[in-house]
Amino acid sequence: MGQEGIEFKTPGRERSGLPTARASGRSRRRQIKKTFNNLKITVLCGLVTILVLRGTIGVGNLGGPADADSDQKVVEDIDRILREIRSDSDPDDEPPLDSTASNSTTSAAANVTTAAKNYTLGPKISDWDEQRRRWLADHPEFPSRIAGGKPRILLVTGSPPSPCDNPIGDHYLLKGTKNKIDYCRLHGIEIVYNLVHLDLELAGYWAKLPLIRGLFLSHPEVEWIWWMDSDALFTDMAFEIPLSRYDAHNLVIHGYPDLLEQQSWIALNTGSFLLRNCQWSLDLLDTWAPMGPKGPVREEAGRILTANLKGRPAFEADDQSALIYLLISQQDRWSDKVYIENSYFLHGFWVGLVDKYEEMMDKHHPGLGDERWPFVTHFVGCKPCGSYGDYPVERCLGSMERAFNFADNQVLRLYGFGHRGLSSPRIRRTRNQTARPLEFKDQLNLQAKVSIG
Repeated sequence: MGQEGIEFKTPGRERSGLPTARASGRSRRRQIKKTFNNLKITVLCGLVTILVLRGTIGVGNLGGPADADSDQKVVEDIDRILREIRSDSDPDDEPPLDSTASNSTTSAAANVTTAAKNYTLGPKISDWDEQRRRWLADHPEFPSRIAGGKPRILLVTGSPPSPCDNPIGDHYLLKGTKNKIDYCRLHGIEIVYNLVHLDLELAGYWAKLPLIRGLFLSHPEVEWIWWMDSDALFTDMAFEIPLSRYDAHNLVIHGYPDLLEQQSWIALNTGSFLLRNCQWSLDLLDTWAPMGPKGPVREEAGRILTANLKGRPAFEADDQSALIYLLISQQDRWSDKVYIENSYFLHGFWVGLVDKYEEMMDKHHPGLGDERWPFVTHFVGCKPCGSYGDYPVERCLGSMERAFNFADNQVLRLYGFGHRGLSSPRIRRTRNQTARPLEFKDQLNLQAKVSIG
């Protein structure tokens, strides 16, 4: 609504003629105070910019308590400047004492809540199990189970549409893709690599949700969709997920039930999880996604998550925290169908693993999947494709090289080769060729101990 034709008057202050000297002096004082206030606001914006930049590059990982104290000092300075600005305001500039200002925050929160409720991944589907059952019955050429009666799995991963900020990051995305293709080829799993945002509102952490939903609906023959981050590598090529263990469950995710009870923000990890193609999963996605639209919704949801999850820093809503929050706040609705797995490394944090690969190869063998020979090594906090990260890029890239070669040795040995060392892409022959190769085929199994090159 515009303000043309609207005249605002202050009762008791209407005068005819030119302004008096007193009024002119008051106007000059008000202008001077406004100028100082504007300068203070400029300083405030500069401090906020510093905080944002520091938060973007990972404040908590650049230093120790001294950094946290420094950040707290900046926050206190900002609060002080805001108080001074409010105290310096001219009474004539104060808004009238009505409910408009006091309700602005509540109104903004209500708008965010309304926007979240209005967001959907797509048309509501309520009978997916029945639709899928009929489709499978009508298309026996696309069974939901493959040879050996194993459920059909579709592994899904991807990366942003644009090239990496750090050029070498594209090389390591390629290596990560090769690693996943190798594992899928060895275990009869189909794979999809995505390079587009199917919903611009759900970019970043959240891009996986519309992708998974679209693949569910487009591939009713798939029983499980397995999401895996691009910075996660298979490091046990022999281990196979015990799917029969999850017959009564629809979500399999690495985590710790005790941490979930404590409402910790790291109780689960969404870098690698399996979701069954069923109505329950569509309902979960529909409930999960409205916390993710970028902008005010995601920011307000982030504040809610930080307030409710222990240890969570203040930043916009991410898919992992949102899922944990849902499982805590709506436990009766979801928990019975969630299997929190930690008997093997569906997600294995890379720090503390990559430096022990030689010891693992000396003492153990593939096929174990746990701390003796981790199934998945996940490079959380590394951003090889970006221009920043929680860890030095050199350390991340060196560790990713070791993890890739550690896994690649398990594949190359089938062809009689191996890497000269875990930090080297160079290979050497480990077995001479023979005119009767099939005699040796049965001796080559992925569970066999892999020696260092």
